[in-house]
Amino acid sequence: MSSPAQVQAECWLITIEKSDGPSMQKAILFWAGGLATLAGGAWVVCPQGQCAVPELDRMGLALAHAGRGDLLDTWMPVLTWAGSLLVLVPLIALAALVLARGGRGREAGFLVLSLVGASAFSHLAKLAVERPRPDLFAAWTTMPADWSYPSAHAMQVTAVALGCAFVFAQRRAKWGVVLAGIVLVVGLSRLYLQVHFPSDVAAGVIASAFWVAGLYAWMRAR
Repeated sequence: MSSPAQVQAECWLITIEKSDGPSMQKAILFWAGGLATLAGGAWVVCPQGQCAVPELDRMGLALAHAGRGDLLDTWMPVLTWAGSLLVLVPLIALAALVLARGGRGREAGFLVLSLVGASAFSHLAKLAVERPRPDLFAAWTTMPADWSYPSAHAMQVTAVALGCAFVFAQRRAKWGVVLAGIVLVVGLSRLYLQVHFPSDVAAGVIASAFWVAGLYAWMRAR
């Protein structure tokens, strides 16, 4: 007689076999890539728990500081809000409502999970790595109270932009360019304001892209 654990494993294998195997494999690979990105980045910036500032981070923040100007000083604190949950949550809620009412409930759930997952993973990684915020130059805004690595703004805006690209813009290249531009502007704003290192932003964007791509593959497999 099979044990409960064996029965559960057999049921799990049957479920996998009935699903789209290649898509599930892609999802797992994408998610593994996201975890590897966060873990590898943490090892680079905080080896053995001792956080340091790599030379590329110093150069990036010095370049952002050197590029200061009145126009950017005015707009960067505004544009950076595009990566905040205060903006993204209502936006995704509205998009999900429109999709659900149009009979596209699965895609609505995909958008919500894209943002929720990216935000959750970013804050869990912050707690695990505990990298201090930059202090090489004066910040041009109120310094956030949480840890630096990875950038939650970068992860959140990437998740929303890529999720919207999958749902709305697969055949609209211009919208894809616009969404990529928004991610770029938010990432640069975090450096300009001196609240994140370049490695925080880069790791956040890459890890979030892996998360959303895996989620999309998983949705297609179901």
